[in-house]
Amino acid sequence: MKTAVQEELHQPIAIKDLPIPQPQAGELCIELKASALNHRDVWVQKGKYPGMNLPCTLGSDGAGVVVSAGSESEENWLGKEVVINPGMNWGDNEAVAGKGFEILGMPRNGTFSEFIVMPVEYVHEKPAHLSFEEAAALPLAGVTAYRAMFTKAGLTKDKRVLITGIGGGVALTALVFAKALGCEIYVTSGSDVKLQRAKELGANGGINYKEEKWAKSLSKSAGLFDVVIDGAGGEGFSGLIDASNLAANLVIYGGTAGNIGGILAAKIFFKQVNIMGSTMGSPTDFKNMLALVNTHKISPVIDEVMPLDNAEDALRKMEAGKQFGKIVLKHN
Repeated sequence: MKTAVQEELHQPIAIKDLPIPQPQAGELCIELKASALNHRDVWVQKGKYPGMNLPCTLGSDGAGVVVSAGSESEENWLGKEVVINPGMNWGDNEAVAGKGFEILGMPRNGTFSEFIVMPVEYVHEKPAHLSFEEAAALPLAGVTAYRAMFTKAGLTKDKRVLITGIGGGVALTALVFAKALGCEIYVTSGSDVKLQRAKELGANGGINYKEEKWAKSLSKSAGLFDVVIDGAGGEGFSGLIDASNLAANLVIYGGTAGNIGGILAAKIFFKQVNIMGSTMGSPTDFKNMLALVNTHKISPVIDEVMPLDNAEDALRKMEAGKQFGKIVLKHN
């Protein structure tokens, strides 16, 4: 089978021909039709995680067809079109992942491969309205956005939402989720082109965070926000508190802009803003996310579909941050 393997740190990903894995009891072998990139894949390639285990097949997101089962009890899955939950071993506490939690694609071999073996508990039926490419674009971004917006922030249709860094997979998935609910949505980006494209997807407005005093300008023109979803952190985080309504829920799921600083504590406690951290999601979050997608017939935003052979080019495009939506690898 064709597989994209990260053999060494700081080296290009290598396309290898490896044996098709065989499932054991409780497992399924899936012929993957498509996979999708996340920033995590670039960070693994650069060695930015503890306990690096290379060589390893990258990729957390994937969708395909079940072709074999490890025992008779799993044979009802044969021939089904499926999508994979990449968050493994969450644990018993819905509030936080346990110490054994890991994400598919390092240390366990991931989805940049024509076949993968997965424990049946992480395999779900693919939403019927999605293509394999669309379904592959959903899992990691979908569960991350769902947990941040619904499990943590308690989003309902009457809430006004601000989503930062529009263009990335999680931010855009949060946008289409909030749009499906009928929320009023505003976004930020460092690109006016991405702001315009977000409006075409249903955002009510947005602002370029490179503008001086952007938070003040946005609050003046659009009002304050009940739910704020942020994947950046950094010095700009203080502006999100300025843009937050009284008792707003501000959820941060990433730190691409670095450490947070320059915040006046009084702005937080006088407004009684709830600041919450969130990452990935539990099996319950994943099931609820798929239910939301099925109910509202939601489709993730895809930037480009590339062949598996071009995995290294896809990684470099993601590293450059030029995409608007998910970069997907088609396997055949």
